[in-house]
Amino acid sequence: MGAAHAETVVRFGFAAPLTGPQSHYGEDMRNGLTLAIEEANAQGLTLDGDKARFVLVSKDDQADPRTAVQVAQQIVDEDVNGVLGHFNSGTTIPASRVYNDAGLPQIAMATSPEYTLQGYDTTFRMMTSDTQQGAAVGLFIVQDLGAKKVALIDDRTAYGQGLTDQVAKAVQKAGGSIVAREYTTDKANDFTAILTSIKSKGADAVFFGGLDAQSGPMRRQMRTLGLEVPLVSGEMTRSDTFLRLAGDAANGTYASLAGVPLETMAQGEKFAAAYEARFKSKPGVYAPYAYDGAWNMIAAMQEAGSSKPEKYLAKLAGLTRSGATSENIAYDDKGDLNEVAVTIYEVKNGQWEQVKTIVDSAQ
Repeated sequence: MGAAHAETVVRFGFAAPLTGPQSHYGEDMRNGLTLAIEEANAQGLTLDGDKARFVLVSKDDQADPRTAVQVAQQIVDEDVNGVLGHFNSGTTIPASRVYNDAGLPQIAMATSPEYTLQGYDTTFRMMTSDTQQGAAVGLFIVQDLGAKKVALIDDRTAYGQGLTDQVAKAVQKAGGSIVAREYTTDKANDFTAILTSIKSKGADAVFFGGLDAQSGPMRRQMRTLGLEVPLVSGEMTRSDTFLRLAGDAANGTYASLAGVPLETMAQGEKFAAAYEARFKSKPGVYAPYAYDGAWNMIAAMQEAGSSKPEKYLAKLAGLTRSGATSENIAYDDKGDLNEVAVTIYEVKNGQWEQVKTIVDSAQ
């Protein structure tokens, strides 16, 4: 009688900042994963000869690289079948070595190019990389905003520095010049000295690689100093938190987002409806990509008929599927997404509005 109720428990490791100033990113990502896992459980999928029950093993890495490595080892020790995380590039990259050593496939939100350039066959992304995003942003700053002299600020995280490096290359390639390269931290909130120096250089635009917790106050301080040029940033600034922190100064800020707007995603409206029904709130930027990341891993297991990493890894690498974010989800030989999508937004009347979307192939 007992055999009729046998099940395979499939454990997905997950780590992200779940406390502190970046916890809203981690919660958004976790919600997307949770929605996918609950849907898979409702479908009654079979793996390794038994009904599969998917569970999420969640850990808080506090957006800290050292903590991330400790958490990664804890996840490995819990005998997981795959990893959906981490969120930040600075935590993902060191943690990925732990997972690779354990032979665990990992699909991360991290956008830094370094993540998939390590030569591991276990690393995959949920979003467009910073190499692709930075190229689009730099071109936009010079061509669309008409900025010839550009000042750069980054927070020295793997994400912030990596994205800013790519923007710098693209600005120069498009014929612009870098008149200042300044640095801060992801804990700072006073940027007066940096911005005063930038103002003296006559910059036409400022690009900031970092978090909304910094870009919000930065934008307010630009206004106070009379630095009336556009602030351009990455997807971590494309948030309601930025709007709240920047207040009336938010208008005229631009932010890039790896991907396309929710309403234009392949199944964006369907995903949004399911998310709101489950969590009683609207999905953030990262939830649909986390959702697709989870389903990518589940689909690879389905193709292999097994949750064992050594059996489904090749299926993940060769995966082709239509998901919430795109009809053409597939990976290149490094684990980057084949389809490149970047959207530029601007704050108008206190709200983020789409300016333009670029969709291309990385091939």
